Amino acid sequence: MVSPKELLSEIESSLLGPNPPSPTQKIQLIHALRRSRSSLQSLLKFPAPKVSDRVQVESREVRLPDSGPISLDEQDVQIALKLSDDLHLNEIDCVQLLVSANQEWGFLGREPLDILRLTAGIWYTGRRDLLTALYSLLRAVVLDPGLDDDLISDVQKYLEDLLNSGLRQRLLSLIKELNREEPAGLGGPNSEPYVIDSRGALVERRAVVCRERLLLGHCLILSVLVVRASSKDIKELLAVLKDTAAELNGSNDVLKYQITYSILFSLIIAFISDALSGSPDKSSLLSSDASFRHECQENLFIVGNDPSVEGFIGSVRLAWTVHLMTTQDVNDSRDTISSASSDMKDICSCLETIFTSNVFQFLLDKVLRTAAYQNDDEDMVYMYNAYLHKLISCFLSHPLARDKVKEIKDKAMAELSPYRVSGSTAHVHDVSMQGQQAAEAAPQPYISLLEFVSEIYQKEPELLSGNDVLWTFVNFAGEDHNNFQTLVAFLKLLSTLASTEEGASKVFDLLQSKTFRSVGWSTLFDCISIYEDKFKQSLQSAGAILPEFQEGDAKALVAYLSVLQKVIENGNPIERKNWFPDIEPLFKLLSYENVPPYLKGAFRNAISTFIQVSPNIKGTIWNFLEQYDLPVVVGPNVGNNSQPFTTQVYDMRFELNEIEARREQYPSTISFLNLLNALTAEERDVGDRGRRFIGIFRFVYDHVFGPFPQRAYADASEKWQLAISCLQHFRMILKMYDTTDEDIDSGADQSSGSQSTPLQMQIPIIELLKDFMSGKTIFRNIMGILLPGVNSIITQRSTKTYGLLLEKAVLLSLEILILVLEKDLIVSDYWRPLYQPLDVILAQDHNQILAILEYVRYDFRPEIQQCSIKIMSILSNRMVGLVPLLLKNNAANSLVEDYAACLELRSEECQVVENSSDDPGVLIMQVLTCLFQLLIENVSRPAPNVTHLLLKFDLDTSIERTILQPKFHYSCLKVILDILEKLSKPDVNSLLHEFGFQLLYELCSDTLTCGPTMDLLSKKKYQFFVKHLDTVGVEPLPKRNSSQAFRISSLHLRAWLLKLLAIGLHAGDMTNTNYRETCQSILAHLFGQQSTEYNLDHSISPSVTRNHPEGVGNRVVARSKVLELLEIVQFRSPDTTVKYSQALSNMKYGYIAEDVLGSPAASEKGGVYYYSERGDRLIDLAALRDQLWQKCKFDTPQMSSYGSEIEIIEVRDTVQQLLRWAWKYNKNLEEQAAQLHMLNGWSQLVEVSASRRISFLEARSEIMFQLLDASLTASGSRDCSLKMAFILSQVALTCMAKLRDERFQSPGPLSTDTVSYLDIVTLKQLSNGACHSILFKLIIAILRNESSEALRRRQYALLLSYFQYCQHMLDPDVPTTVLQGLLVNEEDSEDVDLQKIDKDQAELARANFSILKKEAQGILDMVTKDATQASESGKTMALYVLDALVCIDHEKFFLSQLQSRGFLRSCLMSISNSSYQDGGHSIDPLQKLYTLEAVLALLLRISHHYGKSGAQVLFTMGAMEHISSCKAINLQLKGSLKRVNNKFGGDQSVVGHKRMAITPLLRLVFCLTSVVNTSEFFEVKNKVVREVIDFISHQLLFDRILREDVSHADELTMEQMNLVVGILSKVWPYEESDEHGIVQGLFGMMRSLFARNTEFLTLGKSSLSVENGWKSELNMFRLCFSLNSYLYFLVTRKSIRLQVSEGSVNYSAHAEQQQPTLSLLSSFLDSVTSALERAAEEKYLLLSKIQDINELSRQEVDEIINMYSCGDSDPPSDNIQKRRYTAMVQMCQIVGYRDQLVTLLLLLAENVLNIILVHFQDGSSTYDSNRATNVLTYGTESDSDEPLSALCTKLMPTLERLELLTERKTGHSLKVFQRLVNSLKEMACQKLSL
Repeated sequence: MVSPKELLSEIESSLLGPNPPSPTQKIQLIHALRRSRSSLQSLLKFPAPKVSDRVQVESREVRLPDSGPISLDEQDVQIALKLSDDLHLNEIDCVQLLVSANQEWGFLGREPLDILRLTAGIWYTGRRDLLTALYSLLRAVVLDPGLDDDLISDVQKYLEDLLNSGLRQRLLSLIKELNREEPAGLGGPNSEPYVIDSRGALVERRAVVCRERLLLGHCLILSVLVVRASSKDIKELLAVLKDTAAELNGSNDVLKYQITYSILFSLIIAFISDALSGSPDKSSLLSSDASFRHECQENLFIVGNDPSVEGFIGSVRLAWTVHLMTTQDVNDSRDTISSASSDMKDICSCLETIFTSNVFQFLLDKVLRTAAYQNDDEDMVYMYNAYLHKLISCFLSHPLARDKVKEIKDKAMAELSPYRVSGSTAHVHDVSMQGQQAAEAAPQPYISLLEFVSEIYQKEPELLSGNDVLWTFVNFAGEDHNNFQTLVAFLKLLSTLASTEEGASKVFDLLQSKTFRSVGWSTLFDCISIYEDKFKQSLQSAGAILPEFQEGDAKALVAYLSVLQKVIENGNPIERKNWFPDIEPLFKLLSYENVPPYLKGAFRNAISTFIQVSPNIKGTIWNFLEQYDLPVVVGPNVGNNSQPFTTQVYDMRFELNEIEARREQYPSTISFLNLLNALTAEERDVGDRGRRFIGIFRFVYDHVFGPFPQRAYADASEKWQLAISCLQHFRMILKMYDTTDEDIDSGADQSSGSQSTPLQMQIPIIELLKDFMSGKTIFRNIMGILLPGVNSIITQRSTKTYGLLLEKAVLLSLEILILVLEKDLIVSDYWRPLYQPLDVILAQDHNQILAILEYVRYDFRPEIQQCSIKIMSILSNRMVGLVPLLLKNNAANSLVEDYAACLELRSEECQVVENSSDDPGVLIMQVLTCLFQLLIENVSRPAPNVTHLLLKFDLDTSIERTILQPKFHYSCLKVILDILEKLSKPDVNSLLHEFGFQLLYELCSDTLTCGPTMDLLSKKKYQFFVKHLDTVGVEPLPKRNSSQAFRISSLHLRAWLLKLLAIGLHAGDMTNTNYRETCQSILAHLFGQQSTEYNLDHSISPSVTRNHPEGVGNRVVARSKVLELLEIVQFRSPDTTVKYSQALSNMKYGYIAEDVLGSPAASEKGGVYYYSERGDRLIDLAALRDQLWQKCKFDTPQMSSYGSEIEIIEVRDTVQQLLRWAWKYNKNLEEQAAQLHMLNGWSQLVEVSASRRISFLEARSEIMFQLLDASLTASGSRDCSLKMAFILSQVALTCMAKLRDERFQSPGPLSTDTVSYLDIVTLKQLSNGACHSILFKLIIAILRNESSEALRRRQYALLLSYFQYCQHMLDPDVPTTVLQGLLVNEEDSEDVDLQKIDKDQAELARANFSILKKEAQGILDMVTKDATQASESGKTMALYVLDALVCIDHEKFFLSQLQSRGFLRSCLMSISNSSYQDGGHSIDPLQKLYTLEAVLALLLRISHHYGKSGAQVLFTMGAMEHISSCKAINLQLKGSLKRVNNKFGGDQSVVGHKRMAITPLLRLVFCLTSVVNTSEFFEVKNKVVREVIDFISHQLLFDRILREDVSHADELTMEQMNLVVGILSKVWPYEESDEHGIVQGLFGMMRSLFARNTEFLTLGKSSLSVENGWKSELNMFRLCFSLNSYLYFLVTRKSIRLQVSEGSVNYSAHAEQQQPTLSLLSSFLDSVTSALERAAEEKYLLLSKIQDINELSRQEVDEIINMYSCGDSDPPSDNIQKRRYTAMVQMCQIVGYRDQLVTLLLLLAENVLNIILVHFQDGSSTYDSNRATNVLTYGTESDSDEPLSALCTKLMPTLERLELLTERKTGHSLKVFQRLVNSLKEMACQKLSL
């Protein structure tokens, strides 16, 4: 069996949706109906209590149907039994109810009484759902003929079967049963009187049951139209009607009246529908039963004593009479003559009784005009009126009824008096007249009939169309009126008939054509003229009194004017202009005091309708009012600006306070204010800021609205009409005018104690603000309207006929408060302390705030809820203590429930929104928008805020520790989650869903609410709503032409959903099971595959692509949602670039539009632009229209004078065209913003997934490639805008970086804990084809037509990242030599060929170069342009791109291109022109240094990559000259560079200068000196060497670097020292003089370094990180090698000879003190040997550990990682396989460092050995003191006194240690090295033997 909730859901989705049901929905509906047949057949019939079931419950163990046994505690038992007693339910069913209620609400922590009420509420909710389902089915069949015919036919047959099976009888019995004071009805005496409904509100059980009875009554009405009522049904209906009608005596219960109406109209509709269904081939069901006709006639004519019952029975008599008359012809042909005669007699009897009892008046007074009838269900009221229309049409069309009507008309004409004098002095002197007046006091049946007909069609004017019977009756009723009563009733009928355009035209023609002798327009104007003449004559006679105005004439004129008003209101806009060309007569009687106020009111009401007839008529009305109407005198010097009224005494004040106040009726004042409000609203000139209306304002302020609460009112409706008129006036002032600086000053003067402003100088807007900001008259009266509270207003709205007026007054009051709150802060700071902001005034009495905020509960009118929410939003922004205030006054909980109920109700009422401000869908959506904006805006405000309150965060403790329980608390959060979980009717609710996801995203982003919200959303029930990716996420977008608003909202909805998923992935705690499962689910939905299991030790499954590198990028992965989402957002965005000047270029007044839209004030408050709730800057169409009209009138004088109708028409056309363009512009702009928003959400989700959670997935490289490929494809598309390309480039950059990282992550299957050497060789490289595709699409994206520097910077970064990816086929952290050595003995290494990898890399490089070469012109044009003309950061990126292009250039193609473009020369010029000045806090100098660094890097790349030719090109362009003139070399920087966070430490300005300027310059110079190595001695000496030496000679830089203390040198300084020594070692040997002391500096550095032991040469590496320690040691020995190489060159090429030891030095020569000695070299060789032995041993041991890595325990592995960690290693919680991989990679890195050091040390040792060997071999020239032939000018002399034995003795141990070196440990071939060692050892032995 289908539950009632499920059944209702199926019915609503199939029958009540905006779109036709799908075939699946139809099948599901029919299936659900069939399964629910028993529930509907036995409607609300439930199993009764049973003793056995009660015993089972008391035993505390119950077995429920379809489930196992459950245990109960004592509380459960008591509640279940209490439910059984209170509701007359079976005990087992009560237990089931308890279970359901616990699942819905959660009972933990609740009181037993709350549990009882919640459970009862669940039961009543199920009953209501079932009744609503039945009602919806009946309504669909009866009132929705536009639905699917086949489906409706099936539903109708289903309902017919139910009704024929007794459902109607069940409805009737339920209406009676539920009204009894027993458990199954209203409840017994001991029953709990309250239940908690589905919204968490406490409601009275009696009210719930009454609502059920009313719903049953509505079902009963509709059932009569599905299956005609039988005679038995009619009898039962009559009985129920008598019972329900009898209950109405003395009762004001609206529901009881509405239930009675439903029974009454069930009978009326049954009779009428049965009668009308009769035809020759199908007879009436009721009329065919003669016995029933007789019985019914008798029953209806039984007279009772209850007048209420008699009135309702009389109404049934009317329907029965119509039934008899309609079926008379059919019955006459079928029945006997006697039977027909009996029927005729019955009809006549009924007609007589109907008119005698005046049934029409009863229906008017007790039904149609009651608040209960007007507030009933709209569909039902429509049904009532429709069948009353059919009833009266049938009635008036029958001859017998027409004869009877004529009879009562004649009677009325005879009985009613044709004349009566109006006025307080009229008395009745003739006693004989008293009887006649008493007869007139009772309503005449004829007049009641006219009014009854008028009332029917006033409510449903569309029923007038084609109603010939009614117009025939009108022609009859309009004849021969001899009294004003019948004339007035007839004119009221005409007024109703004029409610449509067709009717207005007919009525006008009817009165214009003189169809009736005494009724017509001429009669109206003749009567006005006659009285005007009488009054004029009386005024001309001295001492004469104005004649009295006859009451009949006055009322007749009122009726005429009402007809005129309706005719003008509803007439055709074109035709009505010519109907009344002269309206002056309508003004002529306004100033006479003896004209009744209600007649003046009718005149003014009629006049006000002419304002909309023509734009020109407004001025005419103003002129006539000034000429004829009463003045408004509020002070001795105040009046209308154009005509002061100083002579008249009878003014509006007098009429209000002396005439109307005494009568307690105020029609004149009300109409006066309404007319002035209508005229003022049309004013477009606000330049005087309302000064000309100050008299009117003071009149309204002081005399109308001020005392209005204290006045007496004969009719309460007039009280609220008067209030509404005043409130509309105040609202209009607040809307039309703004404050200025002058107002601020004037208010400040008054606040400081100055005199009040003279009346002539007052401004209405300022006076209003002062009133509210001081809590005076208007404020007090408005609060007097609001303070009774929402419950009081709801009661009066439902029970009083003035309820709608009171509702409007409340709405206006709230709107005025909002307008004041929008303006008061502008002046409050200047007007204090006399005037305070309105929130301060409201806070003086907390009840005021509470009363205003409670109006969110008022669900009759969405605008009131919207105003209350707006005020809450404003107060929440201003009042920090708003939430504590609500808590203190115990209003918080009710407010939470009220907001939740408002949200739920309005979300259920959402409908397709039309483009009109009064569309219900628009109003409902505005309420929801305000509510969500309130919640979103308050998320980030200080706690506790309104969002925390309304979403039920824990306000008692801390917000961040809240455990959200939407199931336990009824709040907005529960409603929002339910809405977002279902996402029902997305085309209607898309905006609601969008705001819901936005709110959740904001909650997850806030620091306080993030934790609780994410904990809630990560639960399995929600999982951040990832399931919607499969539905709304990837469904096609709505078409722009058909539903652009839905399309925009759909894009935003997806954007917020994607951003919510992104933050769920980003911030989720993966150690939490819920978060982990949610993360896996999100990734699985996104990427179309199952995610890997992610255990607490972060173990992941292996990549499926690890086996073959060439397969990556070629594999096909299942299509993922993330790519589908990108396809959805890929469309050409609508054009928003068309300017108004283009749109209006051919329009006459286009220039005016340009001025308005282009004005600087257009973006300010009150301008033509505004920001939507989404933040889009849109054009305010209303403001644009107003400003256009105002400016047109100002610039076009002929328009201002209203002299040219043609000009006005032209301007109107122009304005309409511009408004259409502006509307389209707004929609296109919104769509473009929505597209960018969704793309931004998509990019966030992709980047978070790629950067943080990609390890959950398999085939990661394929996924990244697909994303990269799709992003590049999209960014290069012609449909891609610039902003979209920017976002897509960022995504591509992230994917490229992740691809780069992904190649070297630990692979390996989870089934083993071991790793192999193959694991450190990349197996995830994309195939060459995939790489080519990336590069090709990237080039297309870079060369796109629409681009920007910011976009190209990202694209350049992506290109550089791509080149970096292509250059590293192997892990860059592991040297190739180490890899080759490790792979030698690997079993599976046959497939791994490093040479093949190198070959593939070279092939890829060539292919890359080929692709780039094809697009070289475009690429180089753009990049070189950026490198020279872009910003500094743009220049830098472009230069690095050129660097990368040069790097892959194998044909010197780019070199020639750069040469031919002159770019290289411009680069050299930029070096010489570069200057750096300390910019303080400016970043610009730093960026210039970055640019200089990039320029130097490019030149270095050219010199290095192209070898001698590249360097030669630079030399020929004067590279050294430009470098020499660079001002940044010796510049000492201060200031801004100190902000550079550099890892080298020290003075940051110095470090930055070294890193970005000095070091790159030295690198370039060093590379340029490469020409020296390949040139002849004398050739280079003449040119290259000379330039370099000149550069060195003119720079202090070299001297300063040479004097650096090596012991304190950092890595950067060491590099500079290496470069300086390298440069000097290449060129300085050719310099024959040492005037600059360069040689001494080099020798000094040699002596300093060579004399240190091994520990110093490592630079204390233990104090540094492992990696930096190895690098420092390597750099130190590199410096030693450079110095030693220079010394070797001197010894071998310059023939310099060194002394053996310090003791043999000749101290007379200063230069000799700087030379190193052979003894020093011997010591240095010993240090080198020690370092070599240690490095070789460490390398060997590390290789051994690597080979045994799988044998090490986790502790040993962790120790290795900790020992060699560089600070960014993986977390210790990784599995053992990942830890072993990490340790192996780290050890391979160290092996690489050690291998480099071993290589360097071998070369260094070899150089030292060669130097010593040269000296030993050249013994005769070195040690002969008499020869100096081979000594340089700065050299030394030989000294034969040095004993060589000491040197040889010292050298021998070192040589022996070198002999012990093996190739196994060093990893290098030592044959040549060992031969050299042996040679030197032999010579040393020879020297020792001498």
